[in-house]
Amino acid sequence: MNNSCTLIYNVPVLFVVSLISTCMVYRHVLRICIEKDITDKPCSRKLQQAPVPVLGGVAVFVGMLAAMIVGGIFSGISGLYPVVCIMTLMLCVGVTDDILGLTPVSRIAVEVAAVLALIYTTGCCIDDFHGLWGIGQLPGWLAVCLTVFAGVGIINSVNLIDGVNGLCSGYCIFACTAFGVQALLSGDTQTATLAFVCIGALLPFLCHNVFGQTSKMFIGNGGTLLMGTVMVCFVISRIHGAEMPSEIPFTLAVLSIPVFDTVRVMGVRMLKSRSPFSPDRGHLHHLLFSIHFSHVGTTLTEILLGATVTVAWWVSNSLGASADVQLYIVVALGFCFTSGIYGLVEHIRKHRPRLFATLCRLGDRTHFGHSRWWLKIRECMDR
Repeated sequence: MNNSCTLIYNVPVLFVVSLISTCMVYRHVLRICIEKDITDKPCSRKLQQAPVPVLGGVAVFVGMLAAMIVGGIFSGISGLYPVVCIMTLMLCVGVTDDILGLTPVSRIAVEVAAVLALIYTTGCCIDDFHGLWGIGQLPGWLAVCLTVFAGVGIINSVNLIDGVNGLCSGYCIFACTAFGVQALLSGDTQTATLAFVCIGALLPFLCHNVFGQTSKMFIGNGGTLLMGTVMVCFVISRIHGAEMPSEIPFTLAVLSIPVFDTVRVMGVRMLKSRSPFSPDRGHLHHLLFSIHFSHVGTTLTEILLGATVTVAWWVSNSLGASADVQLYIVVALGFCFTSGIYGLVEHIRKHRPRLFATLCRLGDRTHFGHSRWWLKIRECMDR
């Protein structure tokens, strides 16, 4: 049996290893956070009412690392070792930011260094448009600059959606599923392995983050930088190894909601003569929360929007649309589901109060926190 077939058959095993490992280490990380007061404190731009432990990314990483070690021993996934090293670096930087705080400039510098390290250790970058817009192979310097720009943007977009319980981890599970399936279909078994290992590690965290009360923990900047780096790995590996230009609109479709929401938010901040990295409550999840959507309702809405863009890409690709048309569809839907929805709701808030009240009533229907089944799950998670 060749190495690729071995990896495919071992993907479910590594998924289970990452899931169980995260479950086992989660309570220990939680206890350390509580004892050392490593928590995210409430403030005017945050949605929680009390301090919440903030090192969930460490538990996720340990689960992923355990699966990678097992995979390295039995399946031969040495090609992912450079990626694991860079993920470790980003986790450490993010945890440092959670505990001590880092300036935006220092974080950007580390993100640039991490993307450059990915390029030169894996040999992958966005170096070919494969005929999209009539563009083929890119010069080396331009490919590196484009990859760094896109990579830093993706890392920050993943970081900026971490404002609602379950949103960052839930959206990353959706993205990993999409990238993992696409990688399996194209025979890229190492990328598929990384994707499903991430899903296994994120699932236990997601359950505690959404349902837990005393066991709730945030993924923190360590987790968002970790998962942002993973998303960059998926994007550059898919585009670098592609034979068709449709991979470019595909990767943008999967990450459309965080990417286009980040573009809108940073653009608005700069138009107001503010730093693009200055915090505020201008994200799509803040808008949904303002019309009474629950954390779960907000998370499911944004994942559904991202899935809709991805399905639209798949339909256009299946119907034989050119890569240019696929990209235009993805961009149009991405802006429509972020800037369009934001602008529409703000217009309704100011000019159609009765319709706005209807939207709020719709949001109220997404609250399940007092349901019997919800309380049962919460009891199980906390126990």
